[in-house]
Amino acid sequence: MLPERIEGERVVLRRHTPSNLPAFYRWYADAEIARLNRHQSGPMRRDEIERFFNARILGLESLALAIHVRESDRLIGSCAFSQIDGDNGSALYHITIGERDAWNQGYGTEATDLMLGLAFDRLGLHRVTLSVFSFNERAVASYRKSGFVLEGTARQAIWRDGRFWDELIMGILADEWRTLRRAREVGRREDDGTSPALAVGSASSGA
Repeated sequence: MLPERIEGERVVLRRHTPSNLPAFYRWYADAEIARLNRHQSGPMRRDEIERFFNARILGLESLALAIHVRESDRLIGSCAFSQIDGDNGSALYHITIGERDAWNQGYGTEATDLMLGLAFDRLGLHRVTLSVFSFNERAVASYRKSGFVLEGTARQAIWRDGRFWDELIMGILADEWRTLRRAREVGRREDDGTSPALAVGSASSGA
């Protein structure tokens, strides 16, 4: 069901291999990554990471791909679909950029875009959802950029930093994704000066 490789402009998604486990040890033992991603209050133990990696990354419980920087081939994170419901065409999306120096570089947004293309164009899904803690503003902004919209709120669902925070439920439908992709394609053509409307305008202004 998963392709061996999906190429973007800046990242490449590839099948995980057992050799990626040491990176997961490092990522999921990081207190800040745990804060942003886990309902539990602390990082995962080494045995928990091993079980997670074998079941959810290499196993059949989810469709997981490794995120590599295209230029250097560096492994920086992982993205996956779980709870895939073929009858109703839905899946739950997860992503972790584990290398902190790769945060705020746009890699996660591009990886999400590639995964949505996989979901809607190749897997034939109708709907993709995710959950994110409201204090993770960087992730929320990235998801919105990829077309996810807020669908619901689990109020005060998690205790972090001395207070309760909401857990946000976000989703995107296949038609919404395709509309967004068409708009991006039009925008790129306009930026490149290859849009028919721009071509006509240029000719008129030059006359």
